[in-house]
Amino acid sequence: MPAARDPLQTQRRILRAARNEFMRHGYSGARIERISRAARSSDRMIYYYFQSKEALYLQVLEGVYAELGEAESALALDPARPVEALGQLIEFTWRYYLAHPEFVALLSNENLMRGAHITKSVKVKLLSRPVIEILGTILAEGDRQGVFRRGLDVKKVYLTLAALGYFYLSNRFTLSSFLGTDLMQPSECDAWLAEIRRVMMAAVGVAGGALDGQEEDQRWRRTTYKRS
Repeated sequence: MPAARDPLQTQRRILRAARNEFMRHGYSGARIERISRAARSSDRMIYYYFQSKEALYLQVLEGVYAELGEAESALALDPARPVEALGQLIEFTWRYYLAHPEFVALLSNENLMRGAHITKSVKVKLLSRPVIEILGTILAEGDRQGVFRRGLDVKKVYLTLAALGYFYLSNRFTLSSFLGTDLMQPSECDAWLAEIRRVMMAAVGVAGGALDGQEEDQRWRRTTYKRS
C-alpha cells in the first residue's frame, strides 16, 4: 500500500529505492515497479515526480556525486602541512569508497554504458571542482615547501588516487579469486591503504626525498587524524 503522501518524503523514498535498484541491476536491468514497491509508492508517482526512468537514474547519479563532494568539502585539511593533508585526503578517499559500495557500483554500471547518461549532467561536472581545488592547493603548497615535485598535473594526480581505490573495489571478486585472498578482509583493506599512500607519495615527492617507503609511512602514522 502506498505510504501517506508527503511530496518530499515520497521523493526521498523513491530516490533511496532507486539507488538500491540501479546499484543491483544497472540501468537496463532496473525496473520501475520494483522501485515503486520498495519505496511504498506507485509507478504513477515516480513518473509524476521524475518524468522518466532515465531522469530518475540521472538524479541518483548526481546524488551520489553530490554526497561525495559534500564529504570532501567538509574535510578539515591544513594545506600548510601538505604531506599530512595529502595523507588525510588519500585515507578519506579510500575509506569513502569502502563505506559507499553504491558509489562504486553505480559508476561501474555507467561506465559499461560508456557514460551515456552522466554526460548529460551539468551538475556532475560542477561537482568535481571542490576536490580538484583542494588537491591543487595542497600540491601547490608542497611545491612551495620543496616536498612535492613541480609541475604536477592535479587532474592526473587525482586520477591516480581514484584509480588505486576504484580498481581494487570494482574488481574485488575476480581479484580475490585469482589471488586466492579475500581482498575485503579489514587487514587487506588496511594494507592496500598503506600501498595507496606509498604509491601516491612516491609519485608526488621530489626526487631523492623521503616521502616514500618506511620513513613516510611512519611520518603519516604519527600525524594522521583520529578516526571517529
